[in-house]
Formats: sequence, C-alpha cells, structure tokens
Amino acid sequence: MIHLRSAEEIEILRENAILVSKTLAEVGKSIAPGIKTKKLDKIAEEFIRDHGAIPGFKGYGGFPATLCLSVNDVVVHGIPNEYELQEGDIISVDCGTILKGFYGDSAYTFAVGEVDPETELLLKTTEESLYLGAAQAIDGNRLGDIGHAIQSYCESKGFSVVRELVGHGIGKDMHEDPLVANYGKSGTGKRLKEGMVICIEPMINIGVKDIYQKEDGWTVCTQDGKKSAHFEFTVAIKKNKPEILTTFDYIKGIKTY
Repeated sequence: MIHLRSAEEIEILRENAILVSKTLAEVGKSIAPGIKTKKLDKIAEEFIRDHGAIPGFKGYGGFPATLCLSVNDVVVHGIPNEYELQEGDIISVDCGTILKGFYGDSAYTFAVGEVDPETELLLKTTEESLYLGAAQAIDGNRLGDIGHAIQSYCESKGFSVVRELVGHGIGKDMHEDPLVANYGKSGTGKRLKEGMVICIEPMINIGVKDIYQKEDGWTVCTQDGKKSAHFEFTVAIKKNKPEILTTFDYIKGIKTY
C-alpha cells in the first residue's frame, strides 16, 4: 500500500530527515584514520538521543547498532565493530531516526583521507546520480524514470548498479511501498503521485554488480571485492519539482573528497 502524506506529515518527515543529516555530519567530523567504526556508532546514538529521537535502525529486524557502517567492498548493512579506518578507505554511513512517530533515513559515503582517482570518481558519480534520479521524482512520472536516470549515468562512467537492493517509501515504517530501483526503463513502473515520500539510494560498484551476504545475515559485499558507494536521501513527490527533505549541506561544511 502506498501512502500519500499530508503537508503536516511531510513536515515531520522533514524534521527526521534534517536530524539524520545533522547526525551524518556529526559522525563525519570524527571520520579519520585510526578511529574504530564502533566509536562512530556511539557518537551517532548519543547525538540522536540528545535531540529527543530514537535510533531507527537499532533493533530493526534484529540489527544490533545505530548505524550501518559499510567500508570499501561492503555495499550496505555493515555492522560497527573494532575495525580501525585506514587512509584511502571509504565508508558509507547509513542512519535512521524515529521522531514523532515517523522515520528518517539517509546515507553518505565518506572518504577517509586521500583516496585514489577511481574511488574519487565513484563517490562523485554516485552522489551525482542521486540528484539525477531525484530530478525525475515528480507527480506524473514513473518509478522507471528514476531508475533509468541513475543507471544510465553510472554505467556511462563505467560503474555497475546493484540490482538486489533498492530504495523505498518511508513514513510510519522505515520501509514502505513503493520499491525504488536504481535501474530501469523510462516510462515504466508505478506512477508517482503528489504526497508520496520515498528514499532514493543508489548503490554503485567499481567492478561487477554482483553481491553476496556474509554469514552474519546483514553485511552485503561486492562479489569481486572492489569498492562500492552508497548515497541516500528522502524526497517528497510534488507537482513540478521534487522536494528533497534531506540535506548534505551540514556534511559539506566538514568534509570534502
């Protein structure tokens, strides 16, 4: 079932989206060689709770942490642990909140120090594809328009698009209908309607598109061990242009790649 949200509900979703944005920036301040991913998770949980919200991921489906922290070849759902970040790593920080009965969800992939040119291009391309996909998120368009915009751009740069993992609707549940694929054909799929709120989240690989899940039941990695990037934000469908509820401005103030 696809929910159409009222203006009041969209404002609550925006509050969540902004808190997640601020949390990602707070975590980003501490991303540097030598820090353990477990420490980053603690920073996020304290920040979210200090702002009157609840971590949206912790306990969700049994997930044990506040953040999904996915390093290098981990595509998504990495579990924070004792790993110490190293110069040249990349780390996707995926964060969720619950505030006033609604969810927030966003992700940003940070470079740890200096990265090689191919990795830098991967980050740039994946983030740019997110905005290209969002540009199609308007009333009257179809889900395939979003996926096609992301897929065609990333593949034109020589990267591959993960198929098994997709974006989603968001509201009183973190994952609602519709599913929002990062690939597809223009003019196909469900029609977008004003009031829908979705999370668009390209997951893009340097190498092959194939993935596998580790035995922990969560961690998803690239099949060939090459790096993967992941960016996500929340968008409300409007008549003439998308309304992006998330902002990366807080992050841009503290991190560049």
